[in-house]
This record gives sequence, structure tokens and C-alpha cells, in this order.
Amino acid sequence: MRWATFDCFGTLVDWRHGIRTGADLIAPGRGERLLAAYNRHEAAVQAETPASRYRHVLAEALRRACADEEVALGADDASVLATTLPYWPVFPDVGAELSALRAAGWRLALLTNCDRDLIAETRRRLPVPFDAVVTSEDVGAYKPSDAHFEAFRCTYEPTTWVHVAQSYFHDMVPAHRLDIPRVWINRQGDPPGDEKVVQQVQRDLGGLLAAVERA
Repeated sequence: MRWATFDCFGTLVDWRHGIRTGADLIAPGRGERLLAAYNRHEAAVQAETPASRYRHVLAEALRRACADEEVALGADDASVLATTLPYWPVFPDVGAELSALRAAGWRLALLTNCDRDLIAETRRRLPVPFDAVVTSEDVGAYKPSDAHFEAFRCTYEPTTWVHVAQSYFHDMVPAHRLDIPRVWINRQGDPPGDEKVVQQVQRDLGGLLAAVERA
């Protein structure tokens, strides 16, 4: 049983676009700065409240970003990211590359720092079906915790398993720690990181089947 697991937001769905445009709805022209500020806070919020819903993480990280940027929030403005998340765009390379994996006999799963209801809405926009999903709501933790990976391993008992993700911090590091073969989709052109952590690296999903099979 061959499995390729994926992080969703940042890897398959354009997370940065979603945060930036959502923030722009409440602070026109400030989306890029609020995205940068949001990035500084999200991991800390997840670490502080590992059992909280992702809706809470989105709202609290946005509140802190707005405080940094001196943006005043209305009563329900902080909910804008959870409200718009189901409409965040899917990267254009997802359909063809994941279809090639399925055609070659790989099963696909999502290991996501998200709530069940939010990922269900997102799956409706993904151009290929997934065979399994493990959410933060399921495991009571956020990556880079090992919880998603351990839950997937115990439930599906993969004989061959490769993890594919954009986030070095949230995904590559724990996959390396657990000795799971991995492909880093470095969409932002981040620094290369530890060569022991990164086995295969590419800028997008192009040629993903070959990268997964090499890993």
C-alpha cells in the first residue's frame, strides 16, 4: 500500500493569497503587511492552545497581527479568515500532478492543521479525491507535533509512505524526526535548511511523481 501524504494550505492551496486577500477585506491596502505579521504569530498561537480549533488560531493570530500594524478591528472582523478559507485558490499544478500519482497507484491523504468542517469545504475545491484526512481537530495538536503522523501511521499502516509539504517547520522537520521519506515543495524559495532534513526539494509540484518515487 503506497501512500503520499500532503499538507494542504501552502502546498495545495495558496495560503498566502488567502491570508493576504482576507486581511485586505478588513484593512484595504494593508494585506501584505498583515500577512507578514500573521506569519510571525500563527505558530505561537498553535503552541499556546494546541487543542483549540483552527478557527481560533486564525482569529487570534490575525488579532495579534492587527495589533502589530495598528489596525482597528470591528466586532467580528477577526473571523474573516475562517469565513473566506473555503474559497482560497488551489495552485494550478495540483490537478495534473496529483492525478499522475493516483494513476501510478499511490493513495493520497491530507495531514492538515485545520478543522474538519473547514477542510471538508476545501476538499470540494480540490481537483482530485483524497483517500484519507487527519486534522488537528482529530489529534488535538498542531504540526510540528508528531501527532498527525503517528495517527496516520497507526490507522492506515502504510507499507510505503512519502510526505509532501511546503512548510519546512511544520512538516519537513517532524517527518525527518520520524524517518518518513519526504519531498519539500519550496514555493517561496526559502533558504535550503539542513540537508539531512530535506531529501527531495522542488519549487512547485511539477514532476512530483518522479520526486515521490525517488524519495
